[in-house]
Amino acid sequence: MVNFRVVISDPQKGNAYQVEVSEAHTDKLVGKRIGSTIDGELLELPGYELQITGGTDKNGFPMREDLSGGQRRKVLTFGGTGHHPTEGGQRRRKAVCGREISINISQINVVITKYGPKPVEVFLGSEKES
Repeated sequence: MVNFRVVISDPQKGNAYQVEVSEAHTDKLVGKRIGSTIDGELLELPGYELQITGGTDKNGFPMREDLSGGQRRKVLTFGGTGHHPTEGGQRRRKAVCGREISINISQINVVITKYGPKPVEVFLGSEKES
């Protein structure tokens, strides 16, 4: 099936950890949206709650929270995810993905919202990214 790479951000310590999701748990992530909360058990973090903040598809196009669905589309943007204007009022047509996780998504970004009884380093310490 699909393999997801999940980047877990720890706002208390300022660290990020990268985890590969096993194939048994990928179907539980498909259909979730940006802003929804998932249980840490999916990522082998018992007692933790995580919030989806974004991601990218297999070709590197970012997900946008204000675009429904999970497919890639070209939209006229004037700021936000996928577009950084250099002048005021500048608009541009950009290819971005919708807010739902589909089988085309390869990376999912999450942030820890509720901490468990043990520190994150106990579970993910060796896979630390700075």
